[in-house]
Amino acid sequence: MAKIEEMYQTDDWKTEKHVPVIEIEEEGDEVKVKATVGKEISHPNTTEHHIRWIELYFHPEGENFPYHLGKYEFNAHGESTEGPDTSTVYTEPKVVTTFKTEKAGTIVANSYCNIHGLWSNEKKLEK
Repeated sequence: MAKIEEMYQTDDWKTEKHVPVIEIEEEGDEVKVKATVGKEISHPNTTEHHIRWIELYFHPEGENFPYHLGKYEFNAHGESTEGPDTSTVYTEPKVVTTFKTEKAGTIVANSYCNIHGLWSNEKKLEK
């Protein structure tokens, strides 16, 4: 059986729509992180094919373990009692969160596509 880390896929987000894109803005010790799936190439958001969630972590330099910043679920994909893709309500796989730190480290974003599995990306946070 594969280990969980072996199940995560990575690629260049400019050519692969499943890879979470990470954008970081810093203001003092406050860090604003935006994670988007399908930024350069749009990802479908239908009942049959969608991003279910994005998780964010911060791994400070010199520390053994990361901090879990949050898990964000996207639960409206056009489904309704009328059938698949009959609703006009669709959540988009985009999240913004803010946290405080005085340390440099790495932001990690993981996402899950209901058809294409687990995806991961990371970006350095310089302090």
